[in-house]
Amino acid sequence: MAQQAREQARPPLPRVPALAVLAHYLVGYRRTWRAGVFSSFLLPALTVLGFGVGVGAYIDQGVGGVSYLEWIVGGLLASTAMQVAIGESTWPVFSNFQWVKLYSAQSAAPLRVGDILAGHLAFVLFRVLTSIVAFLLVTGLLGALRSPWAVLALPVAALLGLAVAAPTFAYAAAVDTDSWLAMLFRFAVIPMTLFAGVFFPVESLPLGLRWLAYATPLWHAVDLSRAATLGVAPQWSVLGHLLYLTAWAVGGWLLARRTFGRKLVV
Repeated sequence: MAQQAREQARPPLPRVPALAVLAHYLVGYRRTWRAGVFSSFLLPALTVLGFGVGVGAYIDQGVGGVSYLEWIVGGLLASTAMQVAIGESTWPVFSNFQWVKLYSAQSAAPLRVGDILAGHLAFVLFRVLTSIVAFLLVTGLLGALRSPWAVLALPVAALLGLAVAAPTFAYAAAVDTDSWLAMLFRFAVIPMTLFAGVFFPVESLPLGLRWLAYATPLWHAVDLSRAATLGVAPQWSVLGHLLYLTAWAVGGWLLARRTFGRKLVV
């Protein structure tokens, strides 16, 4: 009878159980968000000023007919979204498996593997969007946005976040030591940031490296974000960019779903 009373008193799961998982992360974030507010606004300002104004002072003719500051903003938006998404998908996921065992506790509740994965990915998406909103506010105040179409960088950042977070979830779930996470940043995140068109046009690279840049999800988001902030057409097809990023997101989801299932389902 006591057990039955406790079960009746327990609040029911929402119709979408992943929302309960998302609520867990939001409750924790509500207690820690103040620590990141300063960096959310300071880091975009320092990055834009350091690269756009500092480096841009040495580029007299700008890039593509616009100042270097205005040109680089779109790339920095996409790069920030990628770094936030991967940062929230590496050690937090690894910790939930190896250290705090949060996923094991959640799987013992009436939650499916898909619910656990979807809820955490939704929180990563929330973190990406809040970071990009802060970035847009800072760059707008600095006068670095040429077009009101810059707001379209938000859905682009969200899609990029899913495209890189989902496969990173699978990677973080599969490794057995966090040293592999540092290697991910060293051999994937940093090279993508440097050579995927964030700081200089990809066309200036040798042909082989250029095609490697085109293969990264970051370049596709950079091209879309830059087109939005400048108010021009992207270099490549909008539909092609969106389909490519969607393929990364869907493929990453399937891989993460399989990896999580192997870890959590006995």
